[in-house]
Amino acid sequence: MKMMKGTALFLFLFQLLPACGDDAEPNTDGGAGSMGMAGAAGMGPAGKGGTGNQDAAGSGGSAGSGGSAGSGGSAAAGGSGGGTGGAAGGARDSGPGDAARTDADAGVPDSTVRDARDTPSIDVIADVGTREAGMPDAACRQAPVGLGTANDFVVLAGSTVTNSGPTSVTGDLGVSPGTAVTGFPPGTITGTQHAGDPTAAQGEADLTTAYNDAAGRTLCAVTIAGNLGGQTLTPGLYKSSSSLEVSSGDLTLDAQGDASAVFIFQMASTLTTTSGRQVILSGGAKSANVFWQVGSSAMLGSTSAFQGTILADQAITMSTGAALNGRVLARIAAVTLDSNTIVKPAP
Repeated sequence: MKMMKGTALFLFLFQLLPACGDDAEPNTDGGAGSMGMAGAAGMGPAGKGGTGNQDAAGSGGSAGSGGSAGSGGSAAAGGSGGGTGGAAGGARDSGPGDAARTDADAGVPDSTVRDARDTPSIDVIADVGTREAGMPDAACRQAPVGLGTANDFVVLAGSTVTNSGPTSVTGDLGVSPGTAVTGFPPGTITGTQHAGDPTAAQGEADLTTAYNDAAGRTLCAVTIAGNLGGQTLTPGLYKSSSSLEVSSGDLTLDAQGDASAVFIFQMASTLTTTSGRQVILSGGAKSANVFWQVGSSAMLGSTSAFQGTILADQAITMSTGAALNGRVLARIAAVTLDSNTIVKPAP
């Protein structure tokens, strides 16, 4: 009888040994990961996962028999912290330019582009530019060209303003140092005419300042040339060492939802649009924030529709039926009109 009782006690204790062995297993924390790798798994029922490096979460501790899973590894510098069982946490990303991000991806090195928000913007939808890749948008943002008192004019010339047909001008018209304004009527001016007076002279002086400002911009300039027709451009500074034209298609300027975005076009020579071509504003773009600095003269083709302020060193010609939401401002020579519609752009 005593032997049977002893045997039963031995078998009872033997059945308890696996559980006791697991409980006695030491808890070991996993080691730190490196170069985007996860930390090693912790051992034992409560071992902590190792610290992840470069955004990798530490692996959770492995569960012992009857024990609970160990907690995940803590965040590396800028990495994502491990939650229970090694799940990714929400620590900030340490990648350049990502200081405000709160949705870092576990296990992805900072050098890896995660999604569209991390993609360096070139700011040109059409393939026309050479802006440095990776330059943040804010660093390339252009300020508007300050027009001074020239802002009040929609037509301003250095020598003469001439018109044929029922042109409609909404805004002030001026000329200085010349004094000749012809063709009104039949043209009409909803605004004030300044022919050779001090107001026109000050407008021309401020026009020269604005022209030099626009011509002197260099920040993040995108090199362009020739025909812009058929392209879509985003805000920024565009530079041509020769002439520009809008032909064989319309030009779209897309502000991408930013109503204060500025477009500046520099050209060493002429600006031309062909008959019926258009400059189209989209994404909240405003004509008041579009500037064309023309090294010589500009000509808008018949029935074309244009947007923005033209700052020409010499002359500006609007062919029959051309329409403009903006300004034609010529420093030295004449502005020539023919049955046009010109409206001062809204602020």
